[in-house]
This record gives sequence, C-alpha cells and structure tokens, in this order.
Amino acid sequence: MNKLVEYRLNKASEAEIAEHLWLCDTDFMPPMSGRVDINDYAKKIAGKATRFEAWIDDKLVGLVAVYCNDMEKRTAYITSVSVLREATGKGIAESLMKRCIERKKALGMRQISLEVASDNIPAIRLYEKCGFVARRAKPPFVTMDLYLK
Repeated sequence: MNKLVEYRLNKASEAEIAEHLWLCDTDFMPPMSGRVDINDYAKKIAGKATRFEAWIDDKLVGLVAVYCNDMEKRTAYITSVSVLREATGKGIAESLMKRCIERKKALGMRQISLEVASDNIPAIRLYEKCGFVARRAKPPFVTMDLYLK
C-alpha cells in the first residue's frame, strides 16, 4: 500500500533535518559527512534556508533546502536535495524541486543555481528535467542554473 506523501514548508526541526541528512549521507556523491559536519549543516539549513519538505507518517523523507540571500541579483542557491532511499521512485524529488521553483519564481527570483557531482547522473537528469542547464564545471562538481521568467 502506498502511503500518502504530505508536502510542507519550513516545518522540520534542526534535529529532524540532521536525522534526515544522516540517513541520506551515503547516497550523496561524495558522502556528505566527508564534506561538512552534518549537525552544523542542519543547524544552518534550519536557520537560514527555505525548506521544501516531504513527509510520510510524520517522518521527513524528502528535503530541498534553498538559500535566497542574493536579493540584488535575485539569485537563489539550492544547497541540498535529498530523499530517503526507501521513498525514492515516488516522484518526491521532482515534486519538491517544482515547488521550490514555483515559489522562487513567485517571489521574483531571476535565477536558481546548484552544484552537483559530475558523475551523479540520476541527479543531473532530474535537474535537467526541471529546466536546469549545466554551465560551469569545477571537478568533481558541475554548476547548473535555471533562469526564471
């Protein structure tokens, strides 16, 4: 039986974000724990990012975190996209990305950027499906941009 996915905005606590990121750690390319202190990162996300969240049975299963601190250029930066392994294949990441894009467009943002590992083909395909285009490569990452109308 498929469980209902509930989408929320900015509801997860710092502890829930940290737990989610730890559960997704090895699914990031390269693993997140090798690049940042996950608990500190969760605190930063909880305090400074807009969070598009997917929940199943009161468990955070999907997260898109975006910073909107460049109001002069009207550019937003997606810092994290993650879905728990057991919740993949349900369209959660795409739905969260679309919600993020629509909200940022409504707020008058002109561009959304993100970085992704250049060998993370599933993520790159997702971002391309959402309209992002690869612009700059700084191995092992590539920067992708979406220009909003």
